[in-house]
Amino acid sequence: MDDCSLDEFRRRWQEELAQAQAPRKRRRPEAAERRARRLEVVPGRGEQASGDPALAQGLLEGAGRPPAARATRTEGQDVASRSRSPLAREGAGGREQLVDQLIRDLVSKTWKVIAEDEVLWFRLCQQEGHLPDSSISDYSCWKLIFQECRAKEHMLRTNWKNRRGAVSELEHIPEAVLCDVHSHDGVVIAGYTSGDVRVWDTRTWDYVAPFLESEDEEDEPGMQPNVSFVRINSSLAVAAYEDGFLNIWDLRTGKYPVHRFEHDARIQALALSQDDATVATASAFDVVMLSPSEEGYWQIAAEFEVPKLVQYLEIVPETGRYPVAVAAAGDLMYLLKAEDSARTLLYAHGPPVTCLDVSANQVAFGVQGLGWVYEGSKILVYSLEAGRRLLKLGNVLRDFTCVNLSDSPPNLMVSGNMDGRVRIHDLRSGNIALSLSAHQLGVSAVQMDDWKIVSGGEEGLVSVWDYRTNQKLWEVYSGHPVQHISFSSHSLITANVPYQTVMRKADLDSFATHRRHRGLIRAYEFAVDQLAFQSPVPVCRSPCDAMATHYYDLALAFPYNHV
Repeated sequence: MDDCSLDEFRRRWQEELAQAQAPRKRRRPEAAERRARRLEVVPGRGEQASGDPALAQGLLEGAGRPPAARATRTEGQDVASRSRSPLAREGAGGREQLVDQLIRDLVSKTWKVIAEDEVLWFRLCQQEGHLPDSSISDYSCWKLIFQECRAKEHMLRTNWKNRRGAVSELEHIPEAVLCDVHSHDGVVIAGYTSGDVRVWDTRTWDYVAPFLESEDEEDEPGMQPNVSFVRINSSLAVAAYEDGFLNIWDLRTGKYPVHRFEHDARIQALALSQDDATVATASAFDVVMLSPSEEGYWQIAAEFEVPKLVQYLEIVPETGRYPVAVAAAGDLMYLLKAEDSARTLLYAHGPPVTCLDVSANQVAFGVQGLGWVYEGSKILVYSLEAGRRLLKLGNVLRDFTCVNLSDSPPNLMVSGNMDGRVRIHDLRSGNIALSLSAHQLGVSAVQMDDWKIVSGGEEGLVSVWDYRTNQKLWEVYSGHPVQHISFSSHSLITANVPYQTVMRKADLDSFATHRRHRGLIRAYEFAVDQLAFQSPVPVCRSPCDAMATHYYDLALAFPYNHV
């Protein structure tokens, strides 16, 4: 197109268009006459057309014939095309460009409407697990929220892989040994040989650790019985003591227990539901389920008697109004339903159970082997609804020490073994999808998500693996043995809980030896900018405005030492 203005182009284009729409009877003779005057040689003949009136007359007469009767139709079209003015060709190209632009505008407008659809972006956020508790009216631009969540997720994965973030060593009680540790969504509970129970909220800048008090106020500090087990969920904290007592605290109301229960013997196993207020205890040959009534008063929901001592006890999640528990007692496995106090025997008269975990519809537990010549150690997976065995996984020489079914991705399960290997099991095929040589000694704790595995070993190392690439990302010494591991997308809690709870005097041993035998809890935060200034748990809120944190490159803060 020349440099004329757009208005001039439109005027000329309209003139050409009007001229093109003139009556065909007028246009055809004139076009034939022009072709006859310009044509010098008739194709296929060597005669001159300009000096032959008969030929000219024939061309004029041929203009009115049907197109099929003309022998030189193709040649005439070529001549007409060559004789068309540049402006006409320019107008035709302009029309095509305008039509193409119109189509592009219509398509782009449709895509723009789709791209700005708030419902679509809200559903994408929900499908990928971003802000699951939000509603569509909470934000005005879900597209921007989705982009921010994606950017944060990428940043978190990068920090995890490079071991970069903040790390804190949770304050220890002097002259006491750590007995048990549990955590839920960044809130940590710990029990000590002094009888003390402490709670930390690692999601905040200041790790306020209040003591959860007992009702026995007459007991002097250090004279209380040892803590055997501790458990915590979003609203409750529970501690079991060596003398058979059980304390239950409501984290929303205060640091004094809302219920206290007593067994005649030592409590051997403790379980707390992660989605409701149900507590299960095993003492001697009795299993008791406790839950609050509609009025808020705690009561015994169900009580069962088993023929052997219970070593492992778990509460099945998402069971509705009536709680369900799974108890392992030696070579027996029971399904306990509080609705009708029914006791169903799942597994019996086989090798003893070595580890246990449950999900909403399955239970997985490891059993000892009978020797390599006969049969190795295995993991059995049972259906809770049907009460029958679904899978028999593995056949190895050493015993399975831990299994994690509840936190694993769908159709996958991770386990740890005394041979130091971490295995990923495919629950669809029953095969081992991946086997990693993770630790020198046995694996004591393990957890996985959709791309990584975090495991703790008897030698005291915490290892992080990207199992998609079969690559170890990093490891750090955390005290041996590592008996508790719990992580989320942005944090990691590790705990070294000693097997022996006898306190070694600091004046007889070195300070390092004293620290090594009393236990250790560490909290790693990989999204420091997302830490809250105040805990949402009322019992963990700081009474002052003091803040304390440490920001490290974890690779520099914790080298591979084995002190």
